[in-house]
Amino acid sequence: MPSSVSKVAWDAIPMEKLSSNIGRKMVSGEKVMIAQVFLDKGAIVPKHQHHNEQITYILSGSLRFWIGDDQTEVVDVYAGEVLHIPSNVWHKAEALEDTLDVDVFSPPRQDWLDKTDAYLRGKG
Repeated sequence: MPSSVSKVAWDAIPMEKLSSNIGRKMVSGEKVMIAQVFLDKGAIVPKHQHHNEQITYILSGSLRFWIGDDQTEVVDVYAGEVLHIPSNVWHKAEALEDTLDVDVFSPPRQDWLDKTDAYLRGKG
């Protein structure tokens, strides 16, 4: 059975502007999704949760995360560090500086694919 692998360059993927200070590029397979997320200093990802397991790898810059429904756990993640967020854990983030992160989700984020992620677009 032949494989159906695919290859893409990040530079070939158009930037999706979610707000004035957040953009992303993403690639999705059947069971996993990877995204580059570009956040300007001060950008806020509002508190949300999802059934998808998330791995966030900071390539440059830094993000402050507030974890839990009550947001009492605060975690700063810097370039070269990785944060694992289990399924259904509430979280919020703020870019402490201009930041590029790589997010990996399993399964893929359907709300990102069908663009119903209003919380990230400042509409929810």
